[in-house]
Order: sequence, then C-alpha cells, then structure tokens
Amino acid sequence: MKRLLQVLLLVLSTAGLIACGPPRKSVFPPTVSIQQLSVLAGGQWRLTVRIQNNSYAEMDFRSLEGQLQVASLMPILLDARFKRDIPALVGDVIHLDVLPTPAMTKALQAVAARGSSGSLAYRLSGSTMARPEQEKQPRNFSFSGNDWLSPVPGIPGTYR
Repeated sequence: MKRLLQVLLLVLSTAGLIACGPPRKSVFPPTVSIQQLSVLAGGQWRLTVRIQNNSYAEMDFRSLEGQLQVASLMPILLDARFKRDIPALVGDVIHLDVLPTPAMTKALQAVAARGSSGSLAYRLSGSTMARPEQEKQPRNFSFSGNDWLSPVPGIPGTYR
C-alpha cells in the first residue's frame, strides 16, 4: 500500500511539472485589405495595405506577395519586403506603390466621376510570410478577400 502511494505521488508530481510549461497560443491567418488608395502625380497608385493579425500571439511579418484585381479586370502583382512586428489581435499598415493598367485607371476615374455615391469592387489574394512568436521559422499564410473602394469626400484622388 505504501509503495502504491509513492508511485501515485510520483505520477501526480510528474504530471504537474509537465503542465507547468508555457501555454501554446493559437495562430490564425491574417486579414489583408486596402485601407486607402491614393492616386499619385505620375499615375501610380499608393496603396495603404492593412495587415490584421488575427492570432493570439505576436507575429513578425516579413513579406507580402499577391494580386490586386479591380472589378473584373486583369489583376496586377503585389510584392513587398518589410519588417513589422504586429502584436496579437492588432493591425498595422504598409505602403505599396503600384502601376495600374489603363483599364484600372479608367475604372477608378469612372467611380470618381460619380462622387461619394460611387464604389469600385476589388479583390486581394496571395500570401504573407510571418513568424509566430512561439515558432523558430517563418511560414506562409494565405489571404483572400473582397471589398469596395469609394472616393473620400473633399480629398481628390483618395479612396477608402
């Protein structure tokens, strides 16, 4: 009986020590969207891209590769290298300058002509490279989403 009690105490002590390790934080793919689009003097677009960390752990974001499709037009490629440490459940922005196709420029001008009642559908898809805080190596997280851009009243050439 005494021996059984000693073995039981040893098993419970071992299980207690194993449970003392750090808890694993849940990691989820980020959400990527356009926070703002500004038309620059040379016809380029400056995208303010928001990366929303949906994980319960801080993530170190390093790159973004993807496509931007406006309406149902031919998509353009997005490629950016950067370093952003984004805390859990928080978002941050990066800036990308892109050269739109002539058809994309016309579509945006048509929306601007309608004023604040105009909107233009877009789709962002691709992947972003990030390292969750409890992992040693970065990995790719896919993203895909649809949204709308509308002219900002009083600020020409700016869409949100």
